[in-house]
Amino acid sequence: MTSEIREKYRVKQINWGTTIFLGLFHIGAIAALFMFSWQSFVVAVVLYWVSGSLGIGVGYHRLLTHRGLKVPKPLEYFLAICGTLALQGGPIFWVGLHRIHHAKADREGDPHSPREGFFWSHMGWIIFGSRLYKDKARRYRYTPDLVQQPFYVWLSEYHYVPQAIVGLMLLAAGGWPMLLWGLCLRNTISWHVTWFVNSATHVWGYRRFASNDDSRNNWWVALLSFGEGWHNNHHAHASSARHGLAWYEFDLNWIVIRTLQFLGLAKDIRKVDLATAPRKLEEQIEPALQSAN
Repeated sequence: MTSEIREKYRVKQINWGTTIFLGLFHIGAIAALFMFSWQSFVVAVVLYWVSGSLGIGVGYHRLLTHRGLKVPKPLEYFLAICGTLALQGGPIFWVGLHRIHHAKADREGDPHSPREGFFWSHMGWIIFGSRLYKDKARRYRYTPDLVQQPFYVWLSEYHYVPQAIVGLMLLAAGGWPMLLWGLCLRNTISWHVTWFVNSATHVWGYRRFASNDDSRNNWWVALLSFGEGWHNNHHAHASSARHGLAWYEFDLNWIVIRTLQFLGLAKDIRKVDLATAPRKLEEQIEPALQSAN
């Protein structure tokens, strides 16, 4: 899609449903700050880790998108359900978009490149680019491994159900303060952290590998996202389950994976051998994307 058409979407094709939804959650997040309680705070932090680390980082990203490890099916399904709690769409939607991003990173066809503007890469592509990412046929072409499994088709269609159940539990347990903290504030922060991986880590930071995109390793995004901010490492070796490759690149999601391995719940874990690692992205073709290009 050309930049001229994308500019037209920015100006005229506002996704009003998504925009209003995001706006209400941001209002709820601000309201939560005036209803502080330690109980609500702790619940929000725990859910932030469950949805952002177990769900998005380990589940949606390193397991389902890049197949950097294998876990038993019940655990795989549990991690996918945790991913829905981040309100970033169902697994086929999320995985499909992310695989497209890797296939077209910072080039024509990338859903959210900062080369189209920082705001566009952060959240503009969601607000104004509805037709850019609501291409179901294209996502299905990039996710043949998921669309063949009825569970993921169902979960992608009804991804809001686990979140609705959790929301009702929060309301019953702690009233509006806990609901606003555990749902609105937690998800709003989680959204912006994920969006910073799309935006900030393609603008600020250092590059360990000479990848053919603008990816960077960014320490503060990595801390907020449990290790997803070591983005240049990731783009250079997308199938690696480990993103932080040095002692100072703290990667909590990798610690979770290693813990699963210690418990006998994870195997076939892919890692980067820095001694022999290719230095350019085009030297490594990710298996999950070979049939999609």
